[in-house]
Amino acid sequence: MKVLIIDDEKLLVKGLKKSLEQEGFQVSAAYDGEEGLKIFETNGFDLVILDLMLPKIDGISVCRRIRQMGDTPVIMLTAKDSDVDKILGLELGADDYMTKPFNTRELIARMRAILRRVEKQENKEKETVYTSGDLEVNPNYRVVKKTDREVELTPKEFDILELLIRNKGRVFSREEIFTLVWQEPCLDTRTIDVHIKNLREKLRDHGKESPMIQTKWGVGYYFRRD
Repeated sequence: MKVLIIDDEKLLVKGLKKSLEQEGFQVSAAYDGEEGLKIFETNGFDLVILDLMLPKIDGISVCRRIRQMGDTPVIMLTAKDSDVDKILGLELGADDYMTKPFNTRELIARMRAILRRVEKQENKEKETVYTSGDLEVNPNYRVVKKTDREVELTPKEFDILELLIRNKGRVFSREEIFTLVWQEPCLDTRTIDVHIKNLREKLRDHGKESPMIQTKWGVGYYFRRD
């Protein structure tokens, strides 16, 4: 497991780095927020230990930036011991919070607990297969099967189908589908209509009394609840 420590207290970092390496972790260190973000952005890490008070870029801003880039677990460190700081840290997306001085063994125990939880969640997500009747949608492998035969979809067709089947019964407007799938403002809602038409044909879901992908007239589309 690769860990990044971002803290300007060099003696603390030196001691913590040694302890973590003895536990089998690969450890990188940065001593200000700017350096920490550069190292984080150019390397993959399993967990970040982040001080709240940092030179150049403070820990709050660093945590926000890490959250924008993904779900890497963050444990925040601070010299302040107050509920306000704790709530602030957790609301920013930190997974845990420790006040200095802290017990290294406790920190390691919390790290392992977070990493176990993340691994469990990742395994659960990998195992998720969405089904409806004889239709199977596997997001991890991006495979769609109908009556045990693979259905060839374009990347965008798959993304639309996954969005709808993952949220069965929820109606999405054409604008919402476009924004969520294309990750940009909707310029032409007719694009969604064409993709839905193609999906229905490929899934042999066209013209049935109760198709899997249903239309909410004047609103948008949704995947039928089983």
